[in-house]
Amino acid sequence: MNKNKEVMDLKRKAMMISVGLICAVILLLFIAGIAAAAADVPVKGMVTMVDLGAKKCIPCKMMAPILEKLEKEYAARAAVVFFDVWEDPVPAKRFGIRTIPTQIFFDKDGKEVYRHEGFLSEEQIVHRFKEMGVK
Repeated sequence: MNKNKEVMDLKRKAMMISVGLICAVILLLFIAGIAAAAADVPVKGMVTMVDLGAKKCIPCKMMAPILEKLEKEYAARAAVVFFDVWEDPVPAKRFGIRTIPTQIFFDKDGKEVYRHEGFLSEEQIVHRFKEMGVK
């Protein structure tokens, strides 16, 4: 009887270790995917605007339709990238933001040329793009 109990305990421990390892692998793949997405910004060879905010932040919600419109309107001419820093704090740390929303504009060479904190209107974004040579 003791032998059966020992075998069951060993099986239970092996299963718990397996589940733990599977969870760790999934977590690492998730983190790697997030890091890869953030690593692709700024977009090489293209003017890029990064908006760091949150889907539940009021000014960020106000900017969401503007960003969606500009992303479509400027496709292949300028990149518009949004990161929800409440869901994923990695980009916030990478770009050193202090408040949301924060918009960062990068030139075609990936150099930061302008940073703004708070709501940014469509007109202001378009103006910045034009100043950076985006037509």
